[in-house]
Amino acid sequence: MKTTKLAKTALGLAAAMAMATSAEANEKVTFGTNWVAQAEHGGFYQAVVDGTYAACGLDVEIVPGGPNVNNRALLLAGKIDYLMDGNLLQSFNSVKEGIPMVALASMFQKEPQVILTHPGQGLDTWESLKGADTLLIGNGGYQSFFRWMVSNGFRDEQRKPYTYSAAPFLADKKSGQQGYVTSEPHVIEAEAGFTPNIFLLADYGFDTYSTLIATMQNTIDSHPDQVQCFVDGSIIGWNTYMYGDNTAANALIQEHNPDLTDDAIAYAIKAMKDYGIVDSGDSETLGIGAMTDARITSFYDKMVAAGVVDPGLDYKASYTLDFINKGVGLDVKKNLTGN
Repeated sequence: MKTTKLAKTALGLAAAMAMATSAEANEKVTFGTNWVAQAEHGGFYQAVVDGTYAACGLDVEIVPGGPNVNNRALLLAGKIDYLMDGNLLQSFNSVKEGIPMVALASMFQKEPQVILTHPGQGLDTWESLKGADTLLIGNGGYQSFFRWMVSNGFRDEQRKPYTYSAAPFLADKKSGQQGYVTSEPHVIEAEAGFTPNIFLLADYGFDTYSTLIATMQNTIDSHPDQVQCFVDGSIIGWNTYMYGDNTAANALIQEHNPDLTDDAIAYAIKAMKDYGIVDSGDSETLGIGAMTDARITSFYDKMVAAGVVDPGLDYKASYTLDFINKGVGLDVKKNLTGN
C-alpha cells in the first residue's frame, strides 16, 4: 500500500512538473479587441479559459479595446501581436495606406450591422426603407455601408446623424436607426417595450466578412506556427462558445466589463445563432473563420461601385487564406451538437 501511494505521489509530481514546464514554455502573445469585452468576443475568451490556446503552446492575453484604447496603433507599434479588426474595409484601407497588416480569418460570416424600424409604420420591408424620410446613421456608417445603400437606391437626404442614443428613433415612429443585431434591438425592447423590425445588411448584399483576426506580415513570415495555433485556437474557441458550456468565458468577459449583464450576453449569443453571424454559409463546411477569394472580390467590387474604395487597389494583399478553410472545429461542433 505504501509503495502504491509513493508511486502515485511520484506520478503526480511528475505530471505537475510537466504541466509547469509546459506552462513556462508557452509563448506569450497579446490579442487586442476592437471594443470593450462582450459576448461578440466570446470565442477568444473561451479559448483562453478552457486551455485551447495553451494546448498548442500559446499563453494568450486579451487586451480589451474601448473609446480610449487604440489597439490598431498598438499592433502597428509592435506592442500587441494580433488584432480583432472590424471588417474588410479596414483591411482594404491598410493596403491603401501601405500598412503590411494581413487578415487571417473571419470569425463572423456576416457583419452584424442592421437598420431598425418601428413595426406597422410602413417600413416593414427593405424596399420600403428607401421611402423613409429619416434614417439615423453615424458618421462612420455614412462613409461606409450607407454609401453602398445609396448605390442601391437609397438617398443621401434620408440620412440624419445618429448620436448613439435611441431617443430620436423612439420619438419618431417613421424613422430608421442603425445598430448591431446583437445589441440595439435588445436596448429598444428593454427601453420601449416593443420588438423593432430588423434588417441585417448582410442579408441584403453587404457581404463583408467581420470580426477579422489580423496581424502584421512580419509575424506571418517569422512565426507561422504561432499564427496557425492562434487561428486554430480561436476557431475551436468559437465553436465551444457557441455550442458548448460558455460559463467560464462569460465570467471572464464580465470581469473585463463589469457593466455587462447576463441578459445582454444571452441576447447577443442568441442573435448570433439566429442570424448566422458566426456560423453560416461557407463556415458550415470549411469551418468557422472561413473566407474565400470570390466573396472578398464580390465585396471589393461593390465598394468600388459605391465609391468607398479606389479602383485598382491591390486588395488581395489585405488577406491570406493560408491558415483557414481546413475544417478545424467541425469535429468540436459535431461532438457538441450531434450535427
